[in-house]
Parts: sequence; C-alpha cells; structure tokens
Amino acid sequence: MTDAASLADRVREGELRLHELEAHADADTAAEARRLLVEEQSGASLDAVGNYGFPAEAAESAIENMVGAIQVPMGVAGPVSVDGGSVAGEKYLPLATTEGALLASVNRGCSVINSAGGATARVLKSGMTRAPVFRVADVAEAEALVSWTRDNFAALKEAAEETTNHGELLDVTPYVVGNSVYLRFRYDTKDAMGMNMATIATEAACGVVEDETAASLVALSGNLCSDKKPAAINAVEGRGRSVTADVRIPREVVEERLHTTPEAVAELNTRKNLVGSAKAASLGFNAHVANVVAAMFLATGQDEAQVVEGSNAITTAEVQDGDLYVSVSIASLEVGTVGGGTKLPTQSEGLDILGVSGGGDPAGSNADALAECIAVGSLAGELSLLSALASRHLSSAHAELGR
Repeated sequence: MTDAASLADRVREGELRLHELEAHADADTAAEARRLLVEEQSGASLDAVGNYGFPAEAAESAIENMVGAIQVPMGVAGPVSVDGGSVAGEKYLPLATTEGALLASVNRGCSVINSAGGATARVLKSGMTRAPVFRVADVAEAEALVSWTRDNFAALKEAAEETTNHGELLDVTPYVVGNSVYLRFRYDTKDAMGMNMATIATEAACGVVEDETAASLVALSGNLCSDKKPAAINAVEGRGRSVTADVRIPREVVEERLHTTPEAVAELNTRKNLVGSAKAASLGFNAHVANVVAAMFLATGQDEAQVVEGSNAITTAEVQDGDLYVSVSIASLEVGTVGGGTKLPTQSEGLDILGVSGGGDPAGSNADALAECIAVGSLAGELSLLSALASRHLSSAHAELGR
C-alpha cells in the first residue's frame, strides 16, 4: 500500500497531480499526502483539519483535492412543536454555526412558540428551475419559439423525464429579450434538491428545441433560473420550496417572556423589516432569516451557497385581538434529503435528528418536512430578535453571553 509520504514525493517530482492521488491510494492516504504538500508549501499546520470523524471516501462525491474537514460547532434549539403538512410533533432543530448567541436566541424563540401551542408551517409551492438561453434571428423568430414551446410541452416533458427516474417536468415559461429567448423549466424533484437532475433533464429537452426549431442554444443556464444569486424572479415565482410558518402568541406570553408588547413588535417589524428593507431595495424583508437557514443548511448537508435564495423571506407581525401574530414566508428554499452533502455521515445525522434522512413516503415529503422545520426555526429566530430589539435587550444579551 502506498503511503502518504511516497505519494507526496511523486507529486513533487511531477509524476502525479494532486487530483490523481485517489487512483493510487485510499482516500484518507491521498488526503494526508495533500496535507503534507500544503504544509510544506505554506508553513501551516493542518493537524486539526486532518483530525476528521468519518472516512474520506464518504466525501468523494462532495469534494475534490480533499485535505481534511472543517469542523463547525453544531447545537440544537428546541424541541419546538411543529404542525406541518409533512411533519408533526416536537422537533429538535440542528444548527451549525460560529455565531455566538444565535442558538440561544433561536432556542428562546422556540420556547415562546411552545408556550403559544406551537407553530404551523406549510410548503405552498415546489419546483426546481433551470433556464437555458437560446439565440434566434429576431423578435418574429422569438415569438415563433414561444408559440412552439407552448404547443409542444408534451415533447419537452418526454425528453426531459427520460433522463430521470424521479423528476417530473411541471411547466416551461418563456421570456424574450430582443433576439434572446429564455425557457424557464420547472421540475418536481421529490426529495432531492434537484439542481443536477434539472440540469441533465433540461439539456435533453434543449436538444428537442434545437432539432425542431431555428433556435440555437447559447448556454444551458441563462441566469433566469436563478441559482445562487439574489433575484426577484425567485422572490416572486419561487424556486425550490416556497414555505410559510406562523404563530399567534398570547399577549401575556409576549409581556412575560419577551419583555415587550405585541404593539411594539408589530411597529418595529413594519419600520425595520418592511419600510427599512424597502428603502434599502432589499430582496429580503426580514431581520436575520439567513442566520437560521445557513446554520440548518450546514447541519443537514445542503448547498450552502443557496443561502442566497433562502434569505428571500418576508416577516410579518400584527396585533390580533390583543395577541401577537408573526409569520415568515421563504420564497425560494432549496433543500433536499437525498444526494449531495446529505450523504456525509455528520450531516446525515443532522437529518436524522429531524427524522427526515433519505427519501420520504410519499416521495418529496421528507424535503417538505425539512423546509417546514427550517421555516419554523427562522420564525423562532425572527421572533426572538425582534423582541430583543423592541425591548432594547439585544446588546445586553450579547454582552451577557460574552460575545
């Protein structure tokens, strides 16, 4: 068996390249060899990075040129009572973060939600999108392509679905800008986040478009998808799961537990999350939904770059018969419970905490349940932060926790 030092020597001599090491040794030995090379070149010690808790082979589909693992502290908030369309009962929420006080804040929000009888959550729309861009001669040809697309959905659906055992093409929406035509394909990807599935299926459908029309494919992604970028189309049309969570908290609970009033929280939310965000031309009308989305994404193996879309959220707060009603609506939460980082042992355990690891029955129900849990966690975070601001306790809470 080739050892790490021998592999490193072969790289230094130009016999091997970094990405070729797994063909000559097991994944852990390859990672160790890379650490030796990086330590030699940089002068850094990678002892902590090399002290990881799962076989490197388990990460082969998630990383290239692996040298080790970054360990982010994970905690839990809750348990919190969730009444969802796909999840019900008390759930601990796994969150991985380096932001001190975040878990304490979300945990407080969960406790208050429980005092109000729990939160309700529902996935209201689902669909992963991919939007290729085609070149046509002029606007007349663009209109012809739009018409053809609408008349031939069945052919596009057949071609796309031949590439997948689970995905289903739901619709294709055309957009025209001059002599560019964008076709936004939307798929039901069940329990997978589905970006790879949508990309492969859309490529097959694009072949039909080129065979049957005068259009030429310029790029499989034309940025109207829109993936990993702030985009109004995702806020309006949704991408992944569109999910909402809400709770009604009795006045006495607000006053005794949150040390403020329903009126103060509602006014703060309007002036901060709605008016302030509008003035800033923000696509997110919330206090810090990205905090919870990011922490639960890391804990459950989601694509962390898609926190961009996951922060596309609107928080509302109003007084109802003296009580406080709060909701969080996340328009484009892209999550899955199979594939990608969900297969990593530590992230799989995060999903196990929620009881949603792997495929659901019916298909898609586990990813829906994950989305509902993230929405309730975001609701807890919003409730706690808004109350801390309304009671002017935010800085003292951070000081008390030594942050």
